[in-house]
Amino acid sequence: MKFSEKIRMLRKETGLSQTTVASEMGLSMRGYQDLELGKMPRYETLRCVADYYDVSVDWLMGRTENRNAHKS
Repeated sequence: MKFSEKIRMLRKETGLSQTTVASEMGLSMRGYQDLELGKMPRYETLRCVADYYDVSVDWLMGRTENRNAHKS
């Protein structure tokens, strides 16, 4: 599963809108939409996403199947 698919899945699991997630992460709405559409994040954004959803960077990037492995 790609990064974009994972963050879309996580957002839907939480029942939040893109607008809400973007605002709470301090991203622009367009910036968050770009991530869900496949744009690869910068390192700081990647860490922010991992912290927000309480998952590991390794899982987001497809290095492990364990959401909580080696949390950022």
